[in-house]
Amino acid sequence: MITELFPSNKSKQNEAPFVIAGPCSVETPEQLMTTVGQLKKEGISWIRGGVWKPRTRPGSFEGVGEIALPWIQAAKKEFGVKFAIEVASANHVELALKHDMDMLWVGARSTANPFTVQEIAESLKGAKVPVLIKNPINADLSLWQGAFERFQKAGITDLAAVHRGFSNLREQVYRNSPMWQIPIDFKRTFPEIPMICDPSHIAGKRSLVQIIAQKALDLSFDGFLIESHHQPDLAWSDAAQQLTPQALGEMLKNLKTRSIHFEGVQMRNQLEEIRAQIDQADHELLEAIHRRMTLIEKIGEYKKLNNVAVLDLDRWKEIFETRPVWGQEMGINEELIQELFALIHQESVKKQTEILDKVD
Repeated sequence: MITELFPSNKSKQNEAPFVIAGPCSVETPEQLMTTVGQLKKEGISWIRGGVWKPRTRPGSFEGVGEIALPWIQAAKKEFGVKFAIEVASANHVELALKHDMDMLWVGARSTANPFTVQEIAESLKGAKVPVLIKNPINADLSLWQGAFERFQKAGITDLAAVHRGFSNLREQVYRNSPMWQIPIDFKRTFPEIPMICDPSHIAGKRSLVQIIAQKALDLSFDGFLIESHHQPDLAWSDAAQQLTPQALGEMLKNLKTRSIHFEGVQMRNQLEEIRAQIDQADHELLEAIHRRMTLIEKIGEYKKLNNVAVLDLDRWKEIFETRPVWGQEMGINEELIQELFALIHQESVKKQTEILDKVD
C-alpha cells in the first residue's frame, strides 16, 4: 500500500517526508542515467519521469514515448530505484505495466476529463500498482473528488492525491495558484488518502520551490513529487522549475518538519485554551454577520416600500474601498477583506432580491 511509504510516526520531528523526484521528461538514456545516479546519491530511491507529456497546445515537446520504457527499466536495474510515470490512456497503462513501472499518476489534464479517468481506472482493474491523482487544472474540488470515486468504484484503493496548484488568470507570483484551502477541503472528505505536494508545478521557478515545499510541510502534507534534472537549464520541458539533484538534496535538508501531535500536558492545555478563545471569537463573528443580515433585511423592506433598485453601485464601491482600509488598520490582509465582503455583498443582494420578489 502507498501509505506504507510515508513516515509511520508523524509525531517525530525532523522525520524526512516521502519524496519522488526526477526529470519532467525522460529525454535520452544518458540524461536519465546521469540524473537517476545523482538522485540516488542524494538518498532518493523513488524516481519520476515523463514518458508521455500531454501539453496544452500542440508543438511543445510531448515526450519520447514508449522507447523510454526500456531506458527506465535499465535505470531501475542499475541503481536499485523504483519509478513512477504519468499515464493518460488505457494504452499507456498497458505499456507501463508491461515494463514493470512501480507507480503511476494521472495528470491534471486527465483528471479534468471524467471519460479519461474512467478509461484509466477500468484499465487498471486487478493491477497491484499505486496510483497518484493530480488535481484538475482548474479549481474544481468535485472533479478531483470524482476522480478518486471512479477509481474506488473500479476496485482501486491504493491511491494518493497530488496537489499541483490551479490555473488562475490573476496569479502573478506562481505558475499555478496554490489555493491551499482546496487540498485541505479534500483531506476533510478523504482523510485516509495521503496528500502529496508538487511544488515544482506550483512554483514555476526553481527559486520558489522550497517556499512551496515548506508551506506544504507546515500543512501536514505527506510528501513531495518534485522535478529534478542533472542539467535543468538544458531540459526539454519545464526547464525553469527543475532543480539539480544536489540542489534538491540541499533543499530537503533545510526543510523543517512539524509535529502534528502535542507532547506534554502543559502544551496541550495551552493550545486548548487558545482554541477556546478562537471558538469565542468565531461565535462573535457569526453574531456580527447575523446582525448585519438583519439590517440588510430592513434595507430590503425599505427599498421595496419606496420602489428602489437593489443594486446601488456607488454604495458597493464605497464598501469595497473603505473596508480594506479599516482592515489594514487592524493588520488584516487586504485580499481577505475583499473576498469576505464580496461574499457578504453577494448574500446581501440575494436577500434584498428575495424581499422585492416576495408577493405580499
